[in-house]
Amino acid sequence: MKNLTSQKLREMYLEFFADKGHKIIPSASLIPENDPTVLFTTAGMHPLVPYLLGEKHPEGNRLTDVQKCVRTGDIDEVGDSAHCTFFEMLGNWSLGDYFKEEMIPWSFEFLTSEKYLGIPVDDIAVTCFAGDADCPRDDESAGLWAKCGIKREHIFFLPKSGNWWGPAGTTGPCGPDTEMHIIRNHAEADKLGPYDFDKAPAGTFLEIWNDVFMQYNKTADGKYEPLKQRNVDTGMGLERTLCILGGKESVYETDVFEEAIKKIEELTGAKYSEGGETTRAFRVILDHVRTATFMLGDAKGIVPSNTDQGYILRRIIRRAVRFGRNVGLPQGSLKTVAGTMIEKYGDVYPELRINSQKIYDELEKEENKFSRTLQQGLREFEKVSAELAANGKTVIDGVTAFHLYDTYGFPVEITGEMAREKGLAVDVKGYEAAFAEHQAKSRAGSEQKFACGLADHKEETTRLHTATHLLHAALKKTLSPDVEQKGSNITEERLRFDFNFSRKLTPEEVAEVERLVNEQISANVPVVMKEMSLEEAKKEGFTGLFESKYGERVKTYTIGDFSKEICGGPHASSTGELGTFKIVKQENVSAGIKRIKAVLIND
Repeated sequence: MKNLTSQKLREMYLEFFADKGHKIIPSASLIPENDPTVLFTTAGMHPLVPYLLGEKHPEGNRLTDVQKCVRTGDIDEVGDSAHCTFFEMLGNWSLGDYFKEEMIPWSFEFLTSEKYLGIPVDDIAVTCFAGDADCPRDDESAGLWAKCGIKREHIFFLPKSGNWWGPAGTTGPCGPDTEMHIIRNHAEADKLGPYDFDKAPAGTFLEIWNDVFMQYNKTADGKYEPLKQRNVDTGMGLERTLCILGGKESVYETDVFEEAIKKIEELTGAKYSEGGETTRAFRVILDHVRTATFMLGDAKGIVPSNTDQGYILRRIIRRAVRFGRNVGLPQGSLKTVAGTMIEKYGDVYPELRINSQKIYDELEKEENKFSRTLQQGLREFEKVSAELAANGKTVIDGVTAFHLYDTYGFPVEITGEMAREKGLAVDVKGYEAAFAEHQAKSRAGSEQKFACGLADHKEETTRLHTATHLLHAALKKTLSPDVEQKGSNITEERLRFDFNFSRKLTPEEVAEVERLVNEQISANVPVVMKEMSLEEAKKEGFTGLFESKYGERVKTYTIGDFSKEICGGPHASSTGELGTFKIVKQENVSAGIKRIKAVLIND
């Protein structure tokens, strides 16, 4: 096996698929575009959903990239050898072009060829869909793997829970997948039958790649119908692959964390290699600071808050602070650790360098805010746990959990984590009830959104998406040309639009924005899409996040002489389809960021 650096692995993967006719596209933002059902980009497929559904991509039907991703569903596992909240996903896509008979041999070639990763064939195991009443067993994939040279005893079958992807929501594209695993314990692997993969002891296998074959569409009544456009969607975890190639026990021992580990050791005097809780604390700090750095540095960067993405960011930063104290990390050190991340990733993701001061400022601000009450909160928690023990109780009630959050800044997840360390539990429902009395949005609502999948493309949602273009242009004309979109959230009932502005709009300004938008709707202006190069789009004055990375060609949408934007989502064909536009609410998101909620009323 080749012991590669992170940069060499990125380059090798992209070059491999470029040689197979794929166009290299840049990573999309961590904050999904016009997707109300997910807080972060959790997989490479999220930015490509319209194209997986049949829309034409400006760069063609063979694509490859390295996508920034965040998943916090298994945040409690961070600290083990394999889990990260932020990670990079190497991916390639066929949008109605090639399928299994091409993809599986390519996967085998990249994994095993000495020109590429050079992993011994005998060290690779694969899993395929076992079949059920909805769809047949994926014998085709299993046969292709065997033809490539994978041993039959290393080909396993799993049900939908293990070898099926999607739909991310309740309906949409989905299909069987085939996963590639490195065998880390041959003695245990060799005991397994073809349907016994899940019976293997922990550590027997490590998954590094997944090929998804989207060949079905799940309908609202639960049926699985063949897709007209069959797609391939793959994802290889960069960190896990580096771990395997380097013969490391943990993803945290790869080059992406090397300098950060040295910096934490220098700041604390502790050693990553000490093992036990010290090593776990190092890993939590490394992961959470890296994730926070990328969240803050994103082109659509967020800041800590009490709702949605900002809540997740705040929780991650505060968790890093708590674990930092466990190894003696001095207050104010998170930004220093973040500096090593910016240096490591800045050439690949230049937005980190562009937004470095914001990253440092927000980390310092949030760390200081939490540190002021951390010790007091820990003392209060110890008092609560001691009282429970004295009374033979094992559950922290919801009111107390909310008090730890409201007074000492402990997100309920941190309280729950500390409780588990002492064999206690938290009454989360009671906490949510207490929170609901003080906050318009509960933590439960945020988690519910995070756990969902992809945005729908219903007619109502599409109309509201088109209305956001008109709203953006109207705000620029009414308030200032410097107004820029900072986020959007669209459901079939309403749109939510975040933008930079220092104050609340006056009633007269709200009325003017509505007038301008409805004027365009009444004129029934065509919505014209045109593909062009990014440079052409800039020259022609199209609005876009130019500090972010785009591909060589982009889709532009023009609405008369009123709105010109780069965008990849679904749109109405003309403004006359929209109905009457009405602003229903204004909110303050954070310093300098305002939010408008609006609806379309059918005439």
